[in-house]
Amino acid sequence: MAIVILSRGKCGLSKCITRYLVGMATADLLVVIVTAIMEQSNIIYSYADFMFITPICALILLLSIATMDCSVWLTVSFTFDRFVAICCQKLRERYCAERTATVVIATVVVVSCARCVPFYFIVEPEVIINNVPWRCVFTSEYLTSPAWKGSEQFDSIFTPLLPICLILLFNVLTVRHIVLANKVRRGLRNNGADQNDPELKNRRKSMILLFALSANFIILWFPYVVHSMNWQVQNYSYKDKYLNTPVYILQQVGFLMQFLSTCTNTCIYTPTQRKFREELRNGVKNLFTLNGRCWS
Repeated sequence: MAIVILSRGKCGLSKCITRYLVGMATADLLVVIVTAIMEQSNIIYSYADFMFITPICALILLLSIATMDCSVWLTVSFTFDRFVAICCQKLRERYCAERTATVVIATVVVVSCARCVPFYFIVEPEVIINNVPWRCVFTSEYLTSPAWKGSEQFDSIFTPLLPICLILLFNVLTVRHIVLANKVRRGLRNNGADQNDPELKNRRKSMILLFALSANFIILWFPYVVHSMNWQVQNYSYKDKYLNTPVYILQQVGFLMQFLSTCTNTCIYTPTQRKFREELRNGVKNLFTLNGRCWS
């Protein structure tokens, strides 16, 4: 719904912001479809056996990593775009444009997909039945190779430690700029006149959104960060552990909160916009009204 409403371009947002929001919402939706539904849910309920064929489950693994990377780094890209728009007046006109946003989104998608290609070759079939390879298990080389262990450490830094640090940095600099600008604006106005100043209210809302973004991202990714920094690939499948062990529970909580972060990103950026809420209400009215277009 967010993708459809934003794509209509009637939310009062610039084309640059709209591109980022549509890209983020699309990436988040793909995470839910690929990782939560096609991978995790199918492992539990086994409603689509063909997905357990080794080439298919290897492809799903690759897509799961790629979509999660896209979701995270598009969030970082949008945060940087807002930092430039607020703090870098000279760069704003050239960078905060629809074409630049398109190039950034395309670059994030291509790099995320290219980075995940090697993961397709680190799995092998667990069993072969009637010449058909089934299920995916990590190869012995992947589990024992120092190079792959180093790669796993790099992945822990690349996603999400580095994005967390960048989001915090950009938001702190943006909030600092807003606070200083507010002090200057108050100095130019009469005492007490800032209570009804619409510009100051907008800046306060921007600060609240930035803090909400940072807190949401850090809190929801924290269990995964703790797990990935202490237990890497050798414990991923947990074949030698019971389901009630603390490490397994930490892993599953980390996955759960990862998926939740893809939902809350869209909820932070879109329903907080007044015109987006208006478009959403109009869409719901049309859906349940005989005169609405949805019934024609």
